Amino acid sequence: MHAEPQTDTDEELARQAQAGSLSSFEELIHRHEARIFRFVANSCRNDSDAQEVTQETFVSAYLKIQQFDVRRSFATWLFTIARRKGIDRHRANRPAAEEWTVGLVEEEDPSTLLAQREAKEDLWHLARSVLPELQFQALWLKYAEDMRIEEIARVLRKTQMHVKVLLFRARTRLGNELEKRRAGEEGVRRLATPAGAKSPLNNAAQCAPARLAGVVISSGN
Repeated sequence: MHAEPQTDTDEELARQAQAGSLSSFEELIHRHEARIFRFVANSCRNDSDAQEVTQETFVSAYLKIQQFDVRRSFATWLFTIARRKGIDRHRANRPAAEEWTVGLVEEEDPSTLLAQREAKEDLWHLARSVLPELQFQALWLKYAEDMRIEEIARVLRKTQMHVKVLLFRARTRLGNELEKRRAGEEGVRRLATPAGAKSPLNNAAQCAPARLAGVVISSGN
């Protein structure tokens, strides 16, 4: 006979864990361990550090489970702990921790920067290499974890306005980087075109920058 599928919500499992159910908390670990690992791995130097931060996150969550408000999102609470543990590990490895400051700009609704799946891995790799840590985390929570602005604000401990600014700046910076790379590839193709020959900008030649861009980035959206 097959076991009944688990239908309890995260918050119901957390309530059971508060009442002393270890199996309920183990189910929460099963549901969220991979997500937490992927999130913290973006800020850790290696998989070993990421695994330790992930374990520390769940240990801390278990010890603090009585503090969790079951009327809120358990995932948001867990990501908040994970981010704090990641910061602690970063500070332990690098005492002079970097600080990021963001000024006020006009509020913009963030575009669906990473909505399309084509070239997603290339975009995340590029984002990781060019964006400040806080901007990257905001993007990750928004597009990889599909969190709402208010949930991201709780995880990052910023205001909702600040989160929108982070997303706007991240989108703009990433879009500029994509345009620079596209322009560079266009220049290389022009240099490689013999004098008097037609431009080789056919579909095959254009496919590389198209894969890199993956999505259309509009600063007006």
